[in-house]
Amino acid sequence: MNKRDLLLEIGLEEMPARFISASILSLKEKMEAWLAEKQLGYTSVQAFSSPRRLALLVAGLDESQQDMEEEAKGPAKRIAQNEAGEWSKAAEGFTRGQGLTVENIYFKEINGVEYAHVKKFIKGKQTSELLLELKDLILSLTFPKNMRWANNDLRYIRPIKWIIALFGEEIIPFSITNVETSNESRGHRFLGGEIVFTNPSDYEKKMLAQYVMVNAIERKEAIVSQIKKLEEENNWIIPIDEDLLEEVTNLVEYPTALYGTFEASFLDLPTEVLITSMKEHQRYFPVKSKEGELLPYFVTVRNGDHQHLDKVAKGNEKVLRARLADAAFFYKEDQKLMIDELLKKLEAIVYHEEIGTLAEKVARVRLIASKLSEELHLTTEEKQDVDRAAQIAKFDLVTNMVYEFPELQGLMGERYALQKGEKESVAKAINEHYMPRHADDETAPSNVGAVLALAEKLDTIVSFFSIGLVPTGSQDPYALRRQATGIVQTLMDKNWSISIEQLVELAIKAMPNTSKVTGKDLVESVLSFFKLRVKHILQEHGIRYDMIDAILADKIGGAAQVLKKAKVLELHKEDANFKEGIEALSRIINISNKATTISTVDPSLFENEYESELYNRFTAVKEKIKTDVSEEEYFQLLFSLQDAISAYFDHTMVMADDEKIKENRLNLMVEIANSIKGFAGVNEIIVK
Repeated sequence: MNKRDLLLEIGLEEMPARFISASILSLKEKMEAWLAEKQLGYTSVQAFSSPRRLALLVAGLDESQQDMEEEAKGPAKRIAQNEAGEWSKAAEGFTRGQGLTVENIYFKEINGVEYAHVKKFIKGKQTSELLLELKDLILSLTFPKNMRWANNDLRYIRPIKWIIALFGEEIIPFSITNVETSNESRGHRFLGGEIVFTNPSDYEKKMLAQYVMVNAIERKEAIVSQIKKLEEENNWIIPIDEDLLEEVTNLVEYPTALYGTFEASFLDLPTEVLITSMKEHQRYFPVKSKEGELLPYFVTVRNGDHQHLDKVAKGNEKVLRARLADAAFFYKEDQKLMIDELLKKLEAIVYHEEIGTLAEKVARVRLIASKLSEELHLTTEEKQDVDRAAQIAKFDLVTNMVYEFPELQGLMGERYALQKGEKESVAKAINEHYMPRHADDETAPSNVGAVLALAEKLDTIVSFFSIGLVPTGSQDPYALRRQATGIVQTLMDKNWSISIEQLVELAIKAMPNTSKVTGKDLVESVLSFFKLRVKHILQEHGIRYDMIDAILADKIGGAAQVLKKAKVLELHKEDANFKEGIEALSRIINISNKATTISTVDPSLFENEYESELYNRFTAVKEKIKTDVSEEEYFQLLFSLQDAISAYFDHTMVMADDEKIKENRLNLMVEIANSIKGFAGVNEIIVK
């Protein structure tokens, strides 16, 4: 079969760097799915991207679909024909729907029944005809943020300026927002010009000739290589932050690394301030000595060639100098402020119009943290540190430095607290209470910081739920999912046994009476939200979905204990007796659901030795479970009942005719089931 290459390029105004990698990946996945759906063969799909384009090169694409002969199954023979062999309307309708006649019917036996079948020939469509659907593929892309332009109704990441849809030398004709497809692209905004393609495979080479490195991987490698060269030439260490590297890669089309300098006097500023100014605001890479000390240099990546690099460096130096001068001024002014003065200012800052001021939030967090300290049995000194840290945790939000550099909240709080004479443990907790700040961040290492982190995140989640602001779909403007995940991770890392239910109760009690959602509704919605977060974390740990359902069948409980139970089940799922043990325990749970009245088990009503044996064995297990047993020991204790349970059901009818006997037996089932469910709802586990 003949083949051609396909080039698809969507030319746009500059896109936000943080959206480009995900967007081109989505486009590639959609193209591969579309090719599979259309049953079109190809050699490879290569993705290209830059700030101004998303592009795909499909190499070796079939010029048409394969012709196919397809077998279609129709009605059973007894329905398709009568006893005289005449065709029924059902048979005629079946063949008519396939574009054939009853003369094409033949019969095949399936599971002892003969069915009518036909074979039909399907002519493969030309790829050029199918490629008109690329318009729908382009329009199917979704982005975190969209915009409209001119009089168009289309919402897209940025205005579309040109579209290449080239199959071999053939232009696939369609248009989007009055932009017609063509074989013309545009090079670098300042260094390049227009490019006409007659062969899709020339894409990379021709774009590079117009100062565009369309291969994002090669562009990133070029940046790293140039940075490493600057390191070697100057005997520096230039730490490469992967997130910053990814962003810079998506900010430029033709990268050239260069360095600049700033006054050494600025090194008196806190390191965090300098690095934040460079990385977060200017997208610069900081420079360090071989000993790890920050140096008065920075590395930036220009979107252009090597011409006039000295002027480019001076321009960047001027911008950074202004930022650092502002930072130095703010830092100096902050030294004059007292913590109590700053706390007073929190009373005038609205956290949320329906939730209250920052000062009111601080008061709630302080109350929750105090209760948590008691529940977790912290030492007297730790409790005092928690209370002081909770009281002053937000004071840095009204400093000049954090106002200008919000990314430094907590970090500046720790530094300023130490300068004002606060205990080191209290100062650290101010920084730690924001942890984990993102998916890859660690949880708060100290007990004081961890308690404060739990209290702060709990208050945020419950506060927003109490006014009906609940995350929906992909919308989570207050990052409540991230904060709930942080709570669960903190509990797991600290191995604290306090249950999620207890935490939520503590936070709800601290809520003001002005809440829109209260009582049972609030509790249920918050706990459902946490249960989803716990499920997500267990999935990341590789726990099977049915085991997750089993462990979370009832209450959530302690997050650390949930993870341990999950790991125990995963560890033993291949054991020889796992299936029989789960089935025995599940049988107890299932039959216990038939109980209508619950009362104490009366051993005098037992009618056989198997009832007594199960009761006595369970009583011993129950007493051991009450002690501080591990999750592994809990599991083994439950499984130790397997033979007694099997013998019980072999010789005992739970649903006896005598009502008292039946009720007593059901009560025993309920007692055992409650202990089983204390570990997991094992009847949710799929065993084969």
